[in-house]
Amino acid sequence: MTEADVQRFHKLYGAKKTRMTYQKKDFLDYVLMIALCAGVIEFAYGPGSMIAVVGLALCVTSIAGFVIRHGIEIRMPLILRRPQDVLYMVIYKIRNMTPMYLVAVAVLLLQNYLIHLTPTLPHHVELMRKIATYLFYTHVIVITLYRTASLFDHLTKRALVEEIMMQTLWKNSAVDKAHIVIEILHAYFTGLLTHIILIAPWYLVITYLNFSLVFTPVLILMNLVTHVLYLRGYNAWFYRDHWLGHNSELEFIYLHGTHHDTIPSGLIGVSGNGYLEGLMRHTLGHPTPYYSPIVAFLFYTLEVQTDIQNHQYIPGVFPRMTRAFHERFQHTTHHFGRLEPYSVALRDNSSPQARSSRKFKIIPDSIENSIGLDEELTGFKWDNAVHRRFLELFDKYEGESKSHSAGAGRTQS
Repeated sequence: MTEADVQRFHKLYGAKKTRMTYQKKDFLDYVLMIALCAGVIEFAYGPGSMIAVVGLALCVTSIAGFVIRHGIEIRMPLILRRPQDVLYMVIYKIRNMTPMYLVAVAVLLLQNYLIHLTPTLPHHVELMRKIATYLFYTHVIVITLYRTASLFDHLTKRALVEEIMMQTLWKNSAVDKAHIVIEILHAYFTGLLTHIILIAPWYLVITYLNFSLVFTPVLILMNLVTHVLYLRGYNAWFYRDHWLGHNSELEFIYLHGTHHDTIPSGLIGVSGNGYLEGLMRHTLGHPTPYYSPIVAFLFYTLEVQTDIQNHQYIPGVFPRMTRAFHERFQHTTHHFGRLEPYSVALRDNSSPQARSSRKFKIIPDSIENSIGLDEELTGFKWDNAVHRRFLELFDKYEGESKSHSAGAGRTQS
């Protein structure tokens, strides 16, 4: 790995300060961040809408949760002490944009221009908007029901959740028999609020931009091709954005921190991001909100459901994953207290012959073996104590005899 590559992935204009958890001194910054979340929700969904009402209520519970779990220390907010870091944050996002993201935006704008030029064609714009709205709310309902099913299983097995957490670094937190229900509910509410903010860009697109029934087949084909090409550069994009979320203090507090402020449960799963981080990523990074509503619905539903699965690190609780999956996926290591890996953190355990026999792959090698980027940039070792400890807990509480029913899991798209 050359110095130029290190500079590309680890470049900071401001001060570097590595963060993994919130502290009580972050209280005012946290409140300001939640206020921004509330503003985004009101702007995107409109005052009085059901999603806005739920979202604002979740904002209030987030502040209450911070006070209960971390306490309060009043000090000058970081965003006021280092306002230049806000500019740096925007520069980081713009510089990390991928060509396929720009293609997706350009295709959507081109479609709207062509609709304007051809008013006599049967575009059925209002029908498409209605279909898009139905798909949006169907997505919200399906994912919320899935997340709620997981919540019920966590609450039913709360003694198991507490027992497992007390054998990890979480034993040093507020997790105990008196607070485990609070921790479970906090994770659930975090997932709900993160989801509402993540899909705000998609809702704005289907509300204010037009889609044509006539152009839909071509648009779907272009979106699928765009996404396959986008995935080729996804791991590099994700590594850079994720590294910033832990090494720029402002980005941790305002973007990524909420993703680590809960027990390591699938209840938080959305797209591997915090509250405002989802907004930033899906406005200035992910192409999905700019796709055809049909494609966006499929990709968003798959991505969020998969992320819930891929963040379930409490064995024996729904949704369950196989040991084989955890043997090749180390995002678990990151959520159990270690900074690395920053990448998607997958390793392909299949033989070279099996890999070479795959003539067509939607998920590229850069994702299937994404851990290689961490190994080159940080010297990350696949065989490490944190991962071995997690597998020991998995064997103790889940066991090979139970894991076959969960499926092998999927990679985020």
